[in-house]
Amino acid sequence: MNDLEVELGPQELSEDDSDSLNYSKTGRGQKIPVVSPVCEATPNESGFHQSTRMCLKQIREALLHHRWQEAAEYIACYPQKLEDTLCGTARLDKEIMWRIGTELLHHHSKSTMDDYNNIYEQIKHTSVRHFLMISLEHSFHLLLNGHFEDAKRQLSVAESWRHGKESTTQIDRTKFIQAYKSFMDYMIWCDKRHTQSNSGYINSGDNKEMHNYFRQASVILREILRHPGVWDPFILSYVEMLEFYEDYEEALQVLTTYANDSKFPPNPNAHVYLYQYLKRHEFSNKEQQKVLKGLHVLVPSHELMLEYSFLLLHSEKTDNIQKALGVVLEMLDFACWRSSLDVWKRLKEIIQKLQLHRKNWKEIVSKNMAARKDWWPALHFTSFHAGKDSEENPELMEVKASLTEILCPYMNLKYRVQTRGEQTEERNQV
Repeated sequence: MNDLEVELGPQELSEDDSDSLNYSKTGRGQKIPVVSPVCEATPNESGFHQSTRMCLKQIREALLHHRWQEAAEYIACYPQKLEDTLCGTARLDKEIMWRIGTELLHHHSKSTMDDYNNIYEQIKHTSVRHFLMISLEHSFHLLLNGHFEDAKRQLSVAESWRHGKESTTQIDRTKFIQAYKSFMDYMIWCDKRHTQSNSGYINSGDNKEMHNYFRQASVILREILRHPGVWDPFILSYVEMLEFYEDYEEALQVLTTYANDSKFPPNPNAHVYLYQYLKRHEFSNKEQQKVLKGLHVLVPSHELMLEYSFLLLHSEKTDNIQKALGVVLEMLDFACWRSSLDVWKRLKEIIQKLQLHRKNWKEIVSKNMAARKDWWPALHFTSFHAGKDSEENPELMEVKASLTEILCPYMNLKYRVQTRGEQTEERNQV
């Protein structure tokens, strides 16, 4: 809908109106920006412009209220606006037709694949500046409906498309198109692999065809690693094919580069994918710890930190017990883990092991809790939490209660089992 408002452009204010919008707080006047009402009449508009403006207004209202059939009847008349060469909004009119047309098709109960193909083809050739992105969107729709080959064909046409002098944006979008084309090859490869596995026998011809799709996809997917960005689905598809053909060394190299190369933006998912690969292929705990350590730096509240603390706790180095303590405490700094029995049980396990291996365990715990003592009790150990835990998860209540004096010694905590009357009073106060 923002495009519909932009279509009308900003309205100029009169001098009186501008002055009325000034306010003074520090002795200096400041103007408040004004948003134009949607579909407001413009000066000196012709009858044609008035009709198309009102038509756009009706389309907008119908879309906002999900009256798809009514919107379809109005939009059949709006393309006349594309013939207008006087207003200077032809480029925006074409984009409006693209956005509204596809939105309507997505929701209209009687829309067919032929309707989609027709409108995409018409808009692509009337709005050349958006040709690449419209082609990509068209291929997405074909892909979602299982037409893999047609989707790839659309991207093949877009890949070779050129318009005027190539700009940096056009080059970048072409690379994007190439990446999705390789992803289509991967999808076709998956489909053929599934068909072959269900057939019960191996056909050399099918194997060769599968390998051809793998080779086509891998050429572009390998190139992706030369361009900084977040390429999660492409990387995962490439690694899956490499694992299928038992090229484990290349798969590991791809994931390691994606996670650790500084030219890529920080991406927690990249560390997750690398860790899952190492775990899947039974790499050493030390190597898995190294990857999870990088993930911990980016997202200390990640669910895999529970596995990271387990690896630290069961490593050969006793110093890692302290690291595990810090990892779990950082998880509990976030409210999303406040009621997690697994996390609290892990914390209890860590402290018990710390007590066995370190004489100064109280000092270690106190040091980790020093920065938390002012706010942790309010986050975890109030009487409200006690009442809630005792009702919903008695085991959690028991684990937390056993840790209160260890984590917060010399503090008069309210974390205890409440009577029913106390619980009601506490809730009323909240």
